[in-house]
Amino acid sequence: MVVALSRSDNHYDGVLRILNLLADRIVDDMKKAKAILIKPNFVSTHVSLSATPVDSVKALIDFIYKYVGRRHIIIAEGPALGSIDTALRNYGYIDLKDEYDVEFFDINEDPEYEVFKVYSRSLRGDVKVRVSKTVLEADYRISICRPKTHDTVVVTLSVKNMVMGAIMGTDKSKMHQGYLAINMNIAEMARYLMPELAIIDGYVGMEGNGPVGGSPVRWGVALTGTNPVEVDALTAWLMGFEPEDVGYLFFLNKMGYGEINPKNINVIGEDSANLRIKFAPHRTYRSQLSWRDRKEEGLRILGLI
Repeated sequence: MVVALSRSDNHYDGVLRILNLLADRIVDDMKKAKAILIKPNFVSTHVSLSATPVDSVKALIDFIYKYVGRRHIIIAEGPALGSIDTALRNYGYIDLKDEYDVEFFDINEDPEYEVFKVYSRSLRGDVKVRVSKTVLEADYRISICRPKTHDTVVVTLSVKNMVMGAIMGTDKSKMHQGYLAINMNIAEMARYLMPELAIIDGYVGMEGNGPVGGSPVRWGVALTGTNPVEVDALTAWLMGFEPEDVGYLFFLNKMGYGEINPKNINVIGEDSANLRIKFAPHRTYRSQLSWRDRKEEGLRILGLI
């Protein structure tokens, strides 16, 4: 597995550049898919800095059309705050319908779903959440998002974007059962929802009190790869954080889903050491790290020790 890393001059060119770097590793698998599901991030429908820029998605679709051919492309999202229709209008996505003949899909309103148990604050596993079957059964899932700091799990990147977005409606809040539990829950649900391709558009990220109320960071990088755990781990490190402090990445690494030590991640394109900066963390950052005090308990519950 490799992670493609590039400097980025704008949302469109940065995403296209990293996809071209990885083309020979992803095009064949994309060609096997009858439908490709693209999951942007619209956590808020009114704060543009919290959302995936439409130009990032345009670059992705242009790449698909050029190298894969016309496919049924589903842009699927289930915002935590507001409706998908509002987000599509506010963030300029509506024009994609005519330009590319894409389908917009509201994950929160999926009529078909599967029910999974997640861990409660007491870690008894007695809370049930509905997960969209459209996302679960997609031929090829792509998570595309900005790098942002977060109020409970340090950073929100490609894995969390796909997992939390696939959980329907008010059930999203059930994942938030304390710092240890939410990291365990994201890792456990990622077993079923791991994207086939992860894209991080870091031309402008968010630092501070993310994922909605933070401040912009003009970073000028982009990353992609077919192992989302490794893409997210490298991104977290480039943001100035230690990947092992991100609980869901720690647990996914223990599950065997990917390397999280940046020294052991195979990077093509730019030298990662030249692009590392320091994102200001969320004000609750120190409290968020309390999951580490109970990580052995989490590993036991997940059957990893």
